[in-house]
Amino acid sequence: MDKEAGMNEGTDHRRILIVDDDDSICRTLKRILKKIDSECTSASSAEEARRILKKGRFDLIFCDVILPKESGMDLIRHVLAEHTGTAVIMISGVEDPDIVEKALEIGAYGYVLKPFKISEVLINVSSALRRQRLEIESLRQRERLEQMVERRTASLQETLEGVVKVVVHTVETRDPYTAGHQSRVADLACAIAEKMEYAADQVKGIRMAGMIHDLGKISIPAEILSKPSRLTETEFALIKTHPGIGYDIIKGINFPWPVAKVAYQHHERMDGSGYPEGLKGQNIILEARIMAVADVVEAMASHRPYRPALGIEKALEEISENKSTLYDPETVDACLDLFAKEEFGFK
Repeated sequence: MDKEAGMNEGTDHRRILIVDDDDSICRTLKRILKKIDSECTSASSAEEARRILKKGRFDLIFCDVILPKESGMDLIRHVLAEHTGTAVIMISGVEDPDIVEKALEIGAYGYVLKPFKISEVLINVSSALRRQRLEIESLRQRERLEQMVERRTASLQETLEGVVKVVVHTVETRDPYTAGHQSRVADLACAIAEKMEYAADQVKGIRMAGMIHDLGKISIPAEILSKPSRLTETEFALIKTHPGIGYDIIKGINFPWPVAKVAYQHHERMDGSGYPEGLKGQNIILEARIMAVADVVEAMASHRPYRPALGIEKALEEISENKSTLYDPETVDACLDLFAKEEFGFK
């Protein structure tokens, strides 16, 4: 173990802890991480890692899935519970989608396979540290925004909308292929809600949720978001974390509407085939069912890096054929009626 590395609180370097019982793996990662401004400490077991963590804080931890005695998964659960603000990347010698999904579910920020590819390690580090900064800043903003939301003044509403616009812009600058997606989804979701005779305040909440429903994508590497070919199972597992990440970012803000739940559930499906929870039917809140239909229609009607636009007719055919199976039937009927009567069109 490097006893002196990563223990000085005054350093400007990124402080990284590598937990792996294979010393050659630790040395390899250290060589790769020399490419960024970092100081590395290594530990050969979860027990040793816990001792090191008691002495000081780390920005990032690389942790092997399999460790002597205590597993890497158990160590990471401890780290995420006890060391707020520390990013975690799991490492493994086996590409197993189930293990990847489990690691991401418990809160890992990324997953890297052995033998290491330098570019893959650095992309994961960049993504993890970006998400870490976002979550720390979000926590600070959340504390300030909660006080403002409690007053529910007109100036608060303007502030929230301004913050949402900034966040939307941030997400879309990282994914230029889907620029405008969230605002277009919000427009269609509101039109559907109005067709279903929602109250004006409920429609306002749906617009807010629509504008930030993909907020969690801010933590996904841009290389994956804009990949022009089919995603690997590991990459898709990472994409599937975005509803949960978005939920974690905004769940503490006391919105007068279920904005965080909509962001979390907008990929759920009526038959339970969606994600992240596999919720069914009425267990999915209605606002999320509306968002799911609007999201699918806009996505299919628009260009994506891996395919050209399929068109609005194909999108409406999709929701019509899968009404009740995947999509809420009343929401589908309202959406189809909007387009049939030419009461809505994407800008």
